[in-house]
Amino acid sequence: MKILIVHPGASWSIHDVWRGLTGAFERQNVELVHYAMNGRLQESAMFLSQLNRQLLRNNPRSPTFGAADYLYHASIGALERALRHEVDWVFFVSGLYFHMQVFSLLRKANVKMAVLLTESPYADEHEQSVASLVDVVFTNERTSLDTFRPMCHSVHYYQHAYDPAVHYPSEDRNEAIGSHDVIFVGTGFQERCDLLSAVDWSGIDLGLYGSWGLLGSRNTLRRSLINEVVPNELTTQLYRQAKIGLNIHRTSIGYGRDVPRITGAESMNPRCYELAASGTFFITDNRPEVKEVFGSAVPTFDGPEELEAQIHYWLTHDEERLAIAAALPELVRPHTFDQRVSGIIDVLAHFR
Repeated sequence: MKILIVHPGASWSIHDVWRGLTGAFERQNVELVHYAMNGRLQESAMFLSQLNRQLLRNNPRSPTFGAADYLYHASIGALERALRHEVDWVFFVSGLYFHMQVFSLLRKANVKMAVLLTESPYADEHEQSVASLVDVVFTNERTSLDTFRPMCHSVHYYQHAYDPAVHYPSEDRNEAIGSHDVIFVGTGFQERCDLLSAVDWSGIDLGLYGSWGLLGSRNTLRRSLINEVVPNELTTQLYRQAKIGLNIHRTSIGYGRDVPRITGAESMNPRCYELAASGTFFITDNRPEVKEVFGSAVPTFDGPEELEAQIHYWLTHDEERLAIAAALPELVRPHTFDQRVSGIIDVLAHFR
């Protein structure tokens, strides 16, 4: 099988999914042709911006290229690449940073397409447009399956995974980075700001990593903030050196103080798998899949009072906490990218 795999276009978070998938495809002897949307988006914007400047110099009233043109210019090469390499499938990771018209052109050329929708259920409306143009859909949220079935006859649940080459237990320490009582790595969506602001962190070393632009300038959480995006490898080391990892599932649709929120999601996010695979004891807000994968091994909370109580309990019960941490890697052992890609290949191979 030969696949043109299209990068999601983002340099963080979804990039880790793309990297895990590509490694697993290659280990299963799939011939991959790469299409790097992240680099192409930047190059197209630079190229067309330069053309705009030249056009305006020659004629100040000349029409110029806009954001949609940048996206089209970055996307259209996938059609040529798919046809030149005679691939069996074009596989999109996310697909949200890809021009809709190019999906249609690939379909006209009878090129089979599959997409892994990584932003369900937060971007279901936009993802529906993508789902209507491809042959096979995989979604990372199982409650979104019915959302996409009217758009595509082959819709499947893709459960998140971890990469054993990145996420594994280790007692090695990196003294150049922090060792915290509690650590959270991720984007500061408003619900996360609200939750953590309602917890009394007195006497607790909290490490907050990521982009937290919604935190008020006087919010006491700013004392714990390391306001930077963290690569996955460094994130794993931060997990290993913390006593407690914290996971908070996103609910915001978009990013802002007053954006709508989703309800009823059931699937775990990637951090749950990565924390467990790294041998890090962690606490998470509840989703049904948490109990299905971990049973009673992972404590859950509902609201700031329960979270605060859980943190104080587990920081004072070292032996019990460390025993659970040691058991977590075995609980997620089957949930690797290789296992997930095996299922993807099976779906693509039997597609009719």
